[in-house]
Amino acid sequence: MTEANGLTLLEEHRAHGGRVMFYEHSSSVLGLPARFGVFLPPAAEQGGKVPVVYALAGLTCTQETFLIKATALAEAARLGVALVTPDTSPRGAGIEGEDTDWDLGTGAGFYLDATRQPWAQHYRMGSYIAQELPLLVESALPLDGARRGIMGHSMGGHGALVHGLQAPLFWKSISAFAPVVHPSVVPWGKKAFSTYLGADPADWRAHDAVCLLEDGYTHPAPILVDTGLADQFLQRELQPQHLVAAAEKAGQALICREHEGYDHSYWFVQSFVADHLRHHAGLLGV
Repeated sequence: MTEANGLTLLEEHRAHGGRVMFYEHSSSVLGLPARFGVFLPPAAEQGGKVPVVYALAGLTCTQETFLIKATALAEAARLGVALVTPDTSPRGAGIEGEDTDWDLGTGAGFYLDATRQPWAQHYRMGSYIAQELPLLVESALPLDGARRGIMGHSMGGHGALVHGLQAPLFWKSISAFAPVVHPSVVPWGKKAFSTYLGADPADWRAHDAVCLLEDGYTHPAPILVDTGLADQFLQRELQPQHLVAAAEKAGQALICREHEGYDHSYWFVQSFVADHLRHHAGLLGV
């Protein structure tokens, strides 16, 4: 392990001419150690800064999941785009019940800042993604913060849509695989939001992509969303039709594609991840 710029390098591997690295640092936002992964393409070793896409993983995942399972590295290397992959929640907060359910607590931070105790002290993934992590990683590595995009899968797709809509100047491009588009009305979202934010649905709107579009938040660039029609969570949790309707009403450019026979797994993500990276690269000026 090596340490620099407040980061402890845990692992480093050569891949597709670039480098995969996993780091740990002491997060002042989370109040706990946090880990994230990075893929630096070969272009990052040629003296300049490269555009970067933050990839948010879904329930039960870690900072390793996307980099290992999405098979995104070859295309990212070809395009000269870096990837940053945060963890999906704080780890080891010591909250009673945080490890009881797979869809709440550890591995299920929903990329928001909890306001309800005992979660509020550590479950602050919203501020971590929006502020601390980009500042930290872009100051330590050759990443161009002026060319920054965000993408995600499932719960991470929810996070990408929400963060991208809330800060369109910060996140220049957005895409999502099988996102939870309207968490306020589906079981995963209701469970997480009522636990982290309290029982009033009015307090949930800022963390719901459909509600944000209804409330006037839009992004100047088209948003790309892919969903599999054989996804086991399609009707219960994802319900992309809500996003389509809200985007149309808000005037938000949305490319919403449906794929016959594809499910919720990383086999689905692998099949279309190159399209997503090209979507980001085009908007980030690659």
